[in-house]
Amino acid sequence: MTHDTQTTTLPGQGNWQFQPVPDWPQIPTDINFVEAIGVAVAQDDRVFVFNRGNPAVLVFQPDGQFISAWGDDTFVRPHGITAAQDETLYLTDDLGHRVAQFTLDGQFLRNVGPAGNPSQTGVAGFDYRSINSAGPYNLPTNVAVAADGDLFIADGYGNASIHHFNAEGNLIQTWGAPGDTYGQFNVPHGICVDARDRILVADRENNRIQIFDRAGTLLQTWTDVVRPCQVFAGEDNTFFVAELGNQNGRFPWQQRPAQPTGGRVSIFDGDGRLLSRWGGGLDPRRTDGFYACHDISVDSQGSVYVGEVAVTAATAAGEDATGLPSLRKFIRV
Repeated sequence: MTHDTQTTTLPGQGNWQFQPVPDWPQIPTDINFVEAIGVAVAQDDRVFVFNRGNPAVLVFQPDGQFISAWGDDTFVRPHGITAAQDETLYLTDDLGHRVAQFTLDGQFLRNVGPAGNPSQTGVAGFDYRSINSAGPYNLPTNVAVAADGDLFIADGYGNASIHHFNAEGNLIQTWGAPGDTYGQFNVPHGICVDARDRILVADRENNRIQIFDRAGTLLQTWTDVVRPCQVFAGEDNTFFVAELGNQNGRFPWQQRPAQPTGGRVSIFDGDGRLLSRWGGGLDPRRTDGFYACHDISVDSQGSVYVGEVAVTAATAAGEDATGLPSLRKFIRV
C-alpha cells in the first residue's frame, strides 16, 4: 500500500499525538490479502489481523515483519477478532453465525453458543430496520472478554442484542431491542469491557456509545461519534474508537450527507470527554486519513492499529478500492 506522506502535522492533539508508519506491515506477495476487517494485539505485542482473504489470520511483529498465517477456508465471512488475557483469540464469523475460540497459533478450541444456524430475528439480509431481538446468533459482530473470563457478544448485523456468556460458554443473559431510544440498538457493532467492569457498546447506526453494567442496565451514553464500529479500552481509563463515518460504508438506503464525515479515530477519557481525534476528512489516501475505519487495537507501547473495511465498502459503492488503506499503524509520540 502506498499513501501520501505529505502531512505537515502529526495526527491527534495535545498529549495524544501519533506518527503514521507508512506501508505497515510487510505482507508476503503470495498471501491473498483482501482487507483488515479486524485487528488485535496479544500480550507480547504480536499483531493478529483478521483478513477477508485466505489465510484468514495473519500474524506480524510490531515492526511489521510477517510471522505466520492460518485459517484457510475456516470462516464463511470474517468479521471481529479479540485477544483475551489467557492468550487465546475469539473470532466472529458473521455469515457463519458463530463465535469461535482459537489458540494464538490457530488451533480450534470451541464454539461459544450455537454455530451455523441464524436465530429467528425476522431480518431481511443486513437491513437492521426489519429486526426483532432474539437469542444468539444472527450475523454477530464482536466479542469482549471480562477479567473473570465472561464473554459479552455483540450480535449486531442481524440482531439487536448483547449476549452474556460465562467463561464456560453458558448463556447467562441476553439484553437489547431494536430502536433508537436509550438501551435499544441499531447495529450494536463493537464492544469492550473496561477496568470498572462496564460494558461499552458501539451502537453504530445510532451514532453513539452506550455504557452498561454487567446486568444490562444503562449507565451512560456518549454521542460525539459518527457510526462507531469498535471501542477499545486502553490504559489509564482511556478509550479508542474507530468511527466508520458517513462518507463510506453506507447501507443502500442511506444517503451521503451534503457535508459527510470521513472515517476517523477518536480517543476519550472514562467520562466521554474527547482527548484527541484525527481523520474525518474526505481524502483517505493521506497518511492521516481513513476510508472506512472498522476495528482498532492498542499495544503496550501505546501504538494504535486500525483496520479498515475498505474493499467491501468501496465495492458496495461501485468505487475503485485500488490504493485505499486497510491496515494502519500509528506510533504515539
